[in-house]
Order: sequence, then structure tokens, then C-alpha cells
Amino acid sequence: MEFIRNGFPRVVVTGMGAVTPLGRFPEFWEKLKAGISGIRRIQSFDPSHLEVQIAGEVLDFDPTEYIEPKEARRMGRPSHFAVTAAMDALKDAGLTVEDLEPIRERVAVDFGSSLGAHDLAQQASFEFRTKGRRPGPFALIESIPNIPAHHISRILGALGPLVCISAACATGTHSIGDAMNLIRYGKADVVVTGGVEAMILDYGIAGFISMKGLATGYNDNPTKASRPFDLHRNGFVFAEGAGAMILETLERAVKRGARIYAEVLGMASSSDAYHVAAPEPTGMGAANAMRWALQDARLDPELIDYVNTHGSSTPANDATETRAMKQVFKDHAYKLAANSTKSMLGHLLGAAGAVEGIATVMSIFEQILHPTINLETPDPECDLDYVPNEARDAKINFAMSNNFGLGGQNASVIFGRI
Repeated sequence: MEFIRNGFPRVVVTGMGAVTPLGRFPEFWEKLKAGISGIRRIQSFDPSHLEVQIAGEVLDFDPTEYIEPKEARRMGRPSHFAVTAAMDALKDAGLTVEDLEPIRERVAVDFGSSLGAHDLAQQASFEFRTKGRRPGPFALIESIPNIPAHHISRILGALGPLVCISAACATGTHSIGDAMNLIRYGKADVVVTGGVEAMILDYGIAGFISMKGLATGYNDNPTKASRPFDLHRNGFVFAEGAGAMILETLERAVKRGARIYAEVLGMASSSDAYHVAAPEPTGMGAANAMRWALQDARLDPELIDYVNTHGSSTPANDATETRAMKQVFKDHAYKLAANSTKSMLGHLLGAAGAVEGIATVMSIFEQILHPTINLETPDPECDLDYVPNEARDAKINFAMSNNFGLGGQNASVIFGRI
């Protein structure tokens, strides 16, 4: 087996972990294949005062599986999710913290978040303004976006690069690509990578309602709310969670007899340079990210069998992404398969790319495509094969995962079958 590709060490996925509205990995993957939605009425607070009362919420979650209870009380929900996903991924890779000890200077953490622990910041701000109670010593620090990555690094004892990318909805995809490059360029041998978000708070939802970004009219039928590429879609569904991958060199994975899920072949990012919230309407920015990712992987577009789309269920995004795919893939766009994980999970914001990356890798590993649910009335502008409503066996050698974020940040990553 060749351990070098295009002059770089080959990078592979050997472990995965996730915390999602459909459970942890691999439970959530089984539910995705079954077309089950994790979107429901919000339970963490009474949402009656909000126009939108639904979300993809993580329920029945215990952060103390990997974190001491006293420490967990000081940490924000994003850190709880991130540590759990990362430790699950380590276990899935057949590794322990003790296994990493001899190479701890070669172990990196590249784990992103776009918003941080607003739950802690909101509570501290409220108590300070209403009760004059000074914030605790960790209230501010624990709320900033890089702290989940810190906690992963600390628990693992990882002394290599510690990176937190914050790129809105493209965060997880950026992180995976950056982690790949840490290995490619000899900065690390093992990287824990992914993304996290936990922002199901009333003022957060109210803010996205003001932006007219959320799906409305589904409070009594939440599982139907996220409907990417459907003619009657009217917005995305807010969600929370985390996704983590263990990346390492192919040579190291083979030597230790690891299960290898897929290879990470290339990644690229681009800017729309257009609007803070709306995608550039021609799809040029999204197309650039896809095209440059293909160049980074040194693959012809016709070799891509499957695209896990950003597929957010907003009228503008789904049509723009379809336009962009046609620019990149030309006639091949009608031959490849595409789907949207968000149809069942909702939009996990900074965690979306990581969790959807896991779904893409599992599609390659098991040679199966999960469905895009709620695709009942196809939008004429969205006329590709989006795997409507039922899972499908497929031959997948190369797959792409797309994520496009607020501020016009676009990212695409490509995985390949080993």
C-alpha cells in the first residue's frame, strides 16, 4: 500500500464520535439511514413566547461520563458536547489517552466553534445586571469559542498544535481540512478534529426569527419543518451538537491495525464577498470552494459519486447550491447523488460540517446514502438527485461535503474510499 499521495502523507479517518439530536455515534447514523427526524418542540425552556418553538435539541445528555461532576458544572454545554464526541471518537479509533502519551507532542486538536458557550455568558450577565453579583472566575473564559478545544487537549494531554477555527456554519468543514493539512505538512501524526455548537437559547432563536431565517408554521408538526430542496421550504431549523474525527497518517493506522473508514483527500475554502447573511446568488463562491477542493485532491469532477450538501432548507441557499454544483460538475451534476443531513438533524451551525462529514464518511464506508426527508414537491430550480425520502445503496468511491456560512464563508472537503 502506498503511504504517499501527491507528495504528501496520506491522511485517514480512524475514529468518529458525535452528539446529536438523534443520539451519539453510531446511533445517529442508523437513524439517518432510517429517515428519522430529531426535530421536536423545545424542552430545555418554555418556548411559548416565540414564533418558532422547535429545534434539533440534544436530550438526556449526561456530561459526566468523561468529565468530573464538579468540573462539568464550571463548563459550558459546548465543552460538554465536544469532550464527549472527542472521547467517543478516540474510543472508536481503538485508542486510549495512555496510548497517546508517548507521542503527545505529535497529537493535535483542531476543533472549532462559532458561538461559544452563550449559556454561561448569558447567565453571568443576567446575574451581574440584576443582582449585582460579580461573575465567577471562569464565567467569561469558559464562554469563549476556543475553550471546547482546550478541554479536549487538556484531557488528552495533547501538546501539539491547538487550533479553533470559527467560520460560522462552515466551521466543522474548515477544521477537518486544517487538520488534514497539519498531518500533510508534518506538524502532527494524530489530530482530533471537528466542531461544536450549543445555542438553543430563546434570544438566539429570536435573533434568527428577526433575520427571517428559521422555518415557520411547523410548531405542531416539527419533523416536517426541515425540507431541503422542496418547493415549500421556508427556512432552516436551529439545532445543537458536536462531531469529532480522529485523523492520522495511513502509515500509522496500518501499522497499528486500525479500522480505516475513509481517506481525507482535499479541502478548500472561499468567500462570497457579498452579504453578511445571504449567499451570492450566482453561486460563484460556493462553486469556487468545490472546484478548489477538487484541485487540492487532484480529482476530476466526474469522479465524485456523491455530495453531502449544505442543504439548509432556506429558499436562497438550496437553489444557490444547486446552481453552484451545476457550474462545477456540468452534465455530471445530474449523474451524481446528493442529499441533506439537515433534513433530519436541523442546522448544527459550527458543528454541521463535522457531523455531516461523519455522515459522508459512513456513506463511503457502508456504500449507502441516507435520504433527504420531506422532499415531497421538488423545486424546479433544484432538479438534481437528492435521494428523496428513502435510503439507497450506492457505489461511492469519492464524496464531497459542503458547508456555507454566514458572512459568505464557503468550505468543501473531499473523502475517498480506501
